[in-house]
Amino acid sequence: MPSAHHRIPLSVLDLAPRSQGMSPQEALRASRQLAQDADRWGYHRYWMAEHHGTPTFLSSATSLLLGHLAEHTDRIRLGSGGVMLPNHSPLMVAEYYGTLATLYGDRFDLGLGRAPGTDPVTAAALSRGSGSLDTFAQDVADLAAYLGDPRPGTRVRALPGEGTHVPLWMLGSSTGGAQVAGALGLPFAFASHFAPQQIREAIATYRDRFRADAPTAQVERPTLMAGINVLAAPSTLEARHLFTTQQLMGVRIRTGQPALLDPPVDDLAAVLPEQLLALTRGHEAVQAVGTPEEVVAHLERFVASYEVDELIVTTYTHDPAMRRRSYEMLAEAWTLPQAV
Repeated sequence: MPSAHHRIPLSVLDLAPRSQGMSPQEALRASRQLAQDADRWGYHRYWMAEHHGTPTFLSSATSLLLGHLAEHTDRIRLGSGGVMLPNHSPLMVAEYYGTLATLYGDRFDLGLGRAPGTDPVTAAALSRGSGSLDTFAQDVADLAAYLGDPRPGTRVRALPGEGTHVPLWMLGSSTGGAQVAGALGLPFAFASHFAPQQIREAIATYRDRFRADAPTAQVERPTLMAGINVLAAPSTLEARHLFTTQQLMGVRIRTGQPALLDPPVDDLAAVLPEQLLALTRGHEAVQAVGTPEEVVAHLERFVASYEVDELIVTTYTHDPAMRRRSYEMLAEAWTLPQAV
């Protein structure tokens, strides 16, 4: 197992979740508070994911939220996990994130996804492209060019944006994203927290296809971040109780009935019919739920098993204070470098 001094960085993935009994304003304030705390506790990045048309998550205008967080944090890297590129023109993305980098300096990451981040009807309302692998790769190449150094004779320019070199990451939940990440020489963030089935195959594909000599390459070797669901609490029993909120959220999403986050329950079997209970069991490898020591042991096994360079942690609780407590306990147990 890695010693405390050799542990990899931890980052935060936030979708600005909204709980029952909470106003949208309160939900966004809770995310701001978590970002400020994560900054102090030593987390490496704070990423927000673009989602549309669901009452559960309020992170649709990701770049606006990141600008807000930049005003209220000092050190932590901020980023999109990710921008769903089929919904946007590469030029506009370059302008938005180039503006953020111009205002706040080199604190931003641009994670790029190929999915629409919503249901098919909302996707059609947002859509400007298909998200097919070939057009997506071209969009990424265009985006990299817009953020790169000025090129003589270029008619279309991202201003601001040009020359900011905002780092690009590829997001993926399948081997398709892994192929693109490898071919373009980009760091790869795998959504193992909700798509663990293909993690080994996707990682192998990424490492096998990685091209450090690609024109778009941003890293010299395959660089991998993986998502994992975490809930830490003083006791295993309390952690499992609080985790029922996330389990119910998962059932609602998978059955097409998204809603505000439910309060935790004592017994899932009392609130769900038998056929839906199976949906709550999830994939044990990507669920670290328990005391801080149990969570750390689980994360260390995960890191050793998949040889990842960084973990991005996502936590859902009905009470935002319990979410912050979980992240604080994890930071302490993982011995993150505390901000002074």
